[in-house]
Order: sequence, then structure tokens, then C-alpha cells
Amino acid sequence: MKAIFKKILNRKQSESSPVGLPENHRLYCIGDIHGRLDLLQEVHQKIACDALAFDGVKILVYLGDYVDRGIHSRQVLDCLLENHFPDFKTVFLMGNHEQVLLEFLNNKDLSVALDWFRFGGLPTLASYGITVRGIPTARDLQQLRAEFRQKMPAVHLAFFERLHLYYEIGGYFFAHAGVRPKIKLHRQRPEDMLWIREEFLNSDVFHGKVIVHGHSITDEPEIRHNRIGLDTGAYASGKLTCAVFEGTSCRFL
Repeated sequence: MKAIFKKILNRKQSESSPVGLPENHRLYCIGDIHGRLDLLQEVHQKIACDALAFDGVKILVYLGDYVDRGIHSRQVLDCLLENHFPDFKTVFLMGNHEQVLLEFLNNKDLSVALDWFRFGGLPTLASYGITVRGIPTARDLQQLRAEFRQKMPAVHLAFFERLHLYYEIGGYFFAHAGVRPKIKLHRQRPEDMLWIREEFLNSDVFHGKVIVHGHSITDEPEIRHNRIGLDTGAYASGKLTCAVFEGTSCRFL
């Protein structure tokens, strides 16, 4: 794996694209959590131990998809809001699951709820004490949304509404799903950064920076010359991946 990463960093880049992180910086990046509070707490402990002796600039990036599928979405939000790393710069990115949750809360078209329920929304509602019985009617959906709005703490809603679409530093660009090839990074569409799969995953194009992403599950962290994928399917596999970037190196917790 080290040899592969060295190859990434030796590729030809434009003069405007720095390699690796700035000096005296260390960045931790956590993949898709999906309601697995137990794994998040374990990774937080590992980060705390790993960073103990480092006195430089410390950054923690979460790649989104905090909710759905796992059974502790609400508890994951509570954990993230506790600010376990006050001496870190912390960046929370939006995932497609957070986008759909917000659409359910705010969109007049309630049909989005049925899609959300199919790909993991029901455990999120359950974590807030809301039960869905049978196939909900339009009236049921209105009531569910009203109950969800009532039971969601204001700090949780504010958290969802403040999520970032991307973060970039040095030679890295962090986005939940990835980017659309051959489109400059500053012109990427939100929908692509939240949802894109095959066109990004199958592309050999270098995007100006190495893209660090989640969204698409692999058994192990996936390192390519143009991207690094960190979604190891925590909700089902029991493996939540955290990458550690420092200088031109990358390792995993």
C-alpha cells in the first residue's frame, strides 16, 4: 500500500496543485458512519491516542452519511456535537443521506420520504423515537414529518443545515461521493459531490488534487492515483475507516 501511495504522490501535477499537506499539519478523515455509535467512539479513542504527541495543526474531516441504516443515528449526532477534539479544526461534510433527510423535513413533495425509507431512513426515525407502521399514506407522511420536526433537537437541525459540501487543503479535495471528471473543482455541482458513482469511480483522469471520498463501499480503503475511498461499509461490516494524512504520507486507523 505504501508503494501505491508513493506512486500517487510522484505523478505529474500542475504547478498550482501542491503535494500532500502543508508542513506541520496532520489530518484525520473518517468515512461513512451510518448510525454506528460504537465504531465512532472507538475511532475517536484511536485518534485521541494517535494525536497525543503531535503538537502541530490538527484537522479532523468527516465525510458525511452520519445517519441511516445503523440504529443510533440520533446518538451519533449527540456524539459529534460533544466536541471531543477542541484543539482540532473540525470539518463536517454533507452526505447524500443528510441531503435527503433535509428534503424530507423541508420539501413540500413528501414522496422523497419513500425513497429515504428504502435506503435507511427508518432506523433514523426510530432513533428519534418515531415508529412507522405499514406503508404510510400521504397523510401519514405529513404526520411523521411533523413528529420528526418536533422531536429533532434544534442543535441537530442546525448541524445538518451547516454541513459543508467539500473541503480542500494542500493536494487533497474532500467530498462525500467524489467529483465529475474533467470539470474544474471549483465548478463541481452539489449533486455530483453528494451522489456520483461510476463515472467518477471508473475514471483515470487526475482532477487537479487527490479526491478523498466515501459513499461507495469497498472491503478495504481504496487507493488510486487520483482518489482515495474510505467507505468500508461500517453499518454492515463493523469496519469504520479513518485515514491519517501527514506531509506526503497516508496511513489508516
